[in-house]
Amino acid sequence: MTESFTTNPLFERVEVARRRKRRFRDEQITLAHGSGGKSMHELIEGLFLEYLRNPLLELLEDQAVFEVGGDNQKTKLAFTTDSYVVDPIFFPGGNIGSLAVHGTVNDLAMSGARPLYLSAGFILEESFAVADLRRILESMRDAALEAGVQVVTGDTKVVQKGGADKIFINTSGIGVIESPANISVSRAQVGDKVILSGTLGDHGTTILIARGELDLETEIESDSAPLNLLVEEILDEATRLGNIEAIRAMRDPTRGGAATTLNEIAMSSEVYIEIYENQIPVREEVKGACEILGLDPLYVANEGKLLAIVSADIADKIVERMKQNKYGQNACIIGEVNAEPQGIVAMKTGFGGTRIVDMLVGEQLPRIC
Repeated sequence: MTESFTTNPLFERVEVARRRKRRFRDEQITLAHGSGGKSMHELIEGLFLEYLRNPLLELLEDQAVFEVGGDNQKTKLAFTTDSYVVDPIFFPGGNIGSLAVHGTVNDLAMSGARPLYLSAGFILEESFAVADLRRILESMRDAALEAGVQVVTGDTKVVQKGGADKIFINTSGIGVIESPANISVSRAQVGDKVILSGTLGDHGTTILIARGELDLETEIESDSAPLNLLVEEILDEATRLGNIEAIRAMRDPTRGGAATTLNEIAMSSEVYIEIYENQIPVREEVKGACEILGLDPLYVANEGKLLAIVSADIADKIVERMKQNKYGQNACIIGEVNAEPQGIVAMKTGFGGTRIVDMLVGEQLPRIC
């Protein structure tokens, strides 16, 4: 990186702005506060943390990692929770039920945990069709079987017609961390490579088409999938290579897309992440839909992809191993980690230029998951 690039005034201004303590000044909640982007981060860091702050929550990971047991026999666990309000509830490649299982399993897996048990809470609107509920429960059962988890507890509430939109689901999950890997968004190091497990934007584009917002005929489906077995293979390969510490960070880029996820890693690790436009896989159908709507696939939600920050010396081997898994067949290296300017993500474009890739601003696609 050249000196003129690192001292670019625009980059310096962005870096200063990033380091300011977040304050929540909005007087009302908007859809943007659930987008996964800047507004949601301001809500979480400027409001929720103000009242609920504790050492585990302050890490702002997608799951809490902690130990239980006595001094002689401690067990490392991961715990997570998420709520699903996707519209429509049925879409090509899945539905709200399978999405809820996959999303919770994936949040656990991104810490290196082996998911074990889930809870499921349902808010049902009066007059919701039992036949639709059966379809959703069937998909949850099948998704849990594939992921190797069990739904062991739950809760059901019914609200008056108009009090909800058909069905909302909350799932929580717990898993055990058996690998010695220390995986965190704060562990990216200079020289590391950025690995993406497959094509971007499939889920968000599918939801748009399912809503009838695009007059397109396409066979594209949501990428909703459990990633825990793919993560197991990543960790196994790093162990085989004798370098488990080389797996620095993993995140599934859901709301806010890959751009927001990479910014979270860059800010937490205080590094500069550079990605390469020509190396980022995006389906032609997704490109076409995004061009029509003026969207960038980097910000479109995914529900079956992961981003991994891995030491450069084993990155190629990790990609080779990922390609052997059906959910990692299109895995590739899309960027690298540098030192300066800290907390920034930028992209080398196909034309040879460089542009800042900031967090998602506003709400592109409400109720995407």
